[in-house]
Amino acid sequence: MALAMATIALKIDVDTYRGTREGVPRLAAALERAGARATFLFSLGPDHTGRAIKRVFRRGFLGKVRRTSVTQHYGVKTLLYGVLLPGPHIGRRCGQIMREVARRGFEVGVHTYDHIKWQDGVARASEPWTRRQLVLAREAFVRAFDRAPEAHGAAGWQVNESVPGLERELGFRHASDTRGVGPFVPVVAGREIGVTQLPTTLPTLDELIGREDLGGLDPVDHLLALTEDGRDQVFTLHAELEGGAYLEGFERLLRAWRSRGFSLTDLRTYAQVLELSRLPRCGIVSGTVEGRSGTLAVQGPSIP
Repeated sequence: MALAMATIALKIDVDTYRGTREGVPRLAAALERAGARATFLFSLGPDHTGRAIKRVFRRGFLGKVRRTSVTQHYGVKTLLYGVLLPGPHIGRRCGQIMREVARRGFEVGVHTYDHIKWQDGVARASEPWTRRQLVLAREAFVRAFDRAPEAHGAAGWQVNESVPGLERELGFRHASDTRGVGPFVPVVAGREIGVTQLPTTLPTLDELIGREDLGGLDPVDHLLALTEDGRDQVFTLHAELEGGAYLEGFERLLRAWRSRGFSLTDLRTYAQVLELSRLPRCGIVSGTVEGRSGTLAVQGPSIP
């Protein structure tokens, strides 16, 4: 069941200290100007972005670096955190910024504790390792907001088979851990896990920028073309990108979606109107997404 008008649920992944400090306030202001809501998913532990250098050996990673000007968007200092510079603890140093976002009425939730550790390690990790990382993130969220989180969105769209069950055990009500075509109830080892998955259904701006196969089409115009059919969508953006150099393009996107009659809302509002009994039951599988390196957690086929 959809909302009265077609919905685009906006999910903001906040990966870094700089993104929290600089990008989040800009995005909150832009969303308010557009009359839009969104879910801010925070990284709550140390910023170890510099350790992502090991991804240089991953197929497609260098291409993405060249296309999206990583140094420009993340900054040289951020790219040294966890390597040549100690990683600042985001939850401790940016708590006031995060609480202000919640005070302004935006949904807030958990992205991760240590973004690089989760993104590069969870797919092959054990249940105890995964539990430890989720508990650390949940505890850091409780310290920051004095309440438990309800939303989770896995860093880098990376999970393993223990994640859905742990999300339910730790009290999360909805999650956006995957890429896919629409909301579903995850099935793990033949068992339904009652934490609604709201997969990202649209490509992200950084997956579109500089793509030769788009024939020079502006990424914003490409996204507008993808949403012409008026279906519900989940769009993921990043505080470091849309909250920085891509802010003007993101605001143009918001204005265009609003003019076309979309409801621009958060994950919680979107999840609340879904009837769990009517959602497809799907596994979570490994897959690829054009414009992004490596494999991701992807919505599998519907299970009868």
